[in-house]
Amino acid sequence: MFHIFLEKMQTIKTPVYSAPAKVFHWLTVLLLAIQYSIGWLMPDIGRDTQPIGLISWHLSIGALIVLLVLLRLLWRWTHPAPPVPQMLSPLLNMIARTTHWLLYFLLIAFPLMGWANASSRGWSVSLFGVVPLPPLSSKGSQLGHTLGDMHQLFVWVLIAVVALHVAAALYHHFIVKDDTMRRMLPGG
Repeated sequence: MFHIFLEKMQTIKTPVYSAPAKVFHWLTVLLLAIQYSIGWLMPDIGRDTQPIGLISWHLSIGALIVLLVLLRLLWRWTHPAPPVPQMLSPLLNMIARTTHWLLYFLLIAFPLMGWANASSRGWSVSLFGVVPLPPLSSKGSQLGHTLGDMHQLFVWVLIAVVALHVAAALYHHFIVKDDTMRRMLPGG
């Protein structure tokens, strides 16, 4: 009897995220790591700063992150996430959903703030010098400058939300010992 139970347990598969969803997730993680590295290494931006070198790369990668997250949301809308494990409490499920949607929001709003700031400085923004993007604010726009200030503050908000997301994944993996984290791991 116990043998039959074990066989059934081994055939039960935890629903995992689709391969494209995993690619979107891990490509976003990679781009964020690159973006934060560039952000810390690039020179301070002043009145006469020109968008060259690391600053140009920072703008392009930010625009790429917005595009990637929008594609990811389109994918998620047409391919819903796998169901959450049954043992997840309603409170934890609500916190997880809220954190995910907050991440999506920040991953779009945060680069758009930087883009609006670049536009207010009169800088053109493009995807790696190939695809020009429209300005999000007029040159000299006070709103664009304010969004640039907010962009610098939101660095820490995004880091905090990403840290919460990672902590939750580690909590599930090492404390709860469920398959929540494995659902998004490559090849999982």
